[in-house]
Amino acid sequence: MFTGIVEELGEVTAVENLGDASRFRLRGPVVTDGAKHGDSIAVNGVCLTVVEHEGDEFTADVMAETLNRSSLGALGVGSRVNLERPTAVGARLGGHIVQGHVDGTGAVLARTPSENWEIIKISLPAGLARYVVEKGSITVDGISLTVVDAGLDHFTVSLIPTTLALTTLGLKQPGDPVNLEVDIVAKYVERLLTTTQGAAR
Repeated sequence: MFTGIVEELGEVTAVENLGDASRFRLRGPVVTDGAKHGDSIAVNGVCLTVVEHEGDEFTADVMAETLNRSSLGALGVGSRVNLERPTAVGARLGGHIVQGHVDGTGAVLARTPSENWEIIKISLPAGLARYVVEKGSITVDGISLTVVDAGLDHFTVSLIPTTLALTTLGLKQPGDPVNLEVDIVAKYVERLLTTTQGAAR
């Protein structure tokens, strides 16, 4: 489990096409400290498994399902990525519960800068809109954010200078894809209600 509090802005150093999968090598001095084979690291919100680790770099395999459902397939050498290690049991939950299981992708639609923050408008796939509510939580490229405005096909988030400086959202431009993970609690509630209503009929 992750919290959506990005630990560092890493970099893709190599991408190998394996046909129905890809192998990524990524640099991240913070997240690789103490890392070992089999550990999990979230890359732009996608939970990946460490295959190899050497120095401040690690390698992870990404299967076709993940490439199709997320924006990782658009990454190339030099791409910057948000990195986070799993939260330890008993640690403070600084963001919200993030699984690292991307539900879909959106795209940056617009950026509106202000003196002390910036509003970013992001497209929202129709199948995810029902899980996104004003002042609720959403994960964008692995970042735990609060929804400012929730529309039928878009939502907005307000970013402080720290988030802009230390995550990929400071670099994204209109048209760029982002990974989205909706609040897992909303999906559980929907499932419970659906199951309960079906059993009552």
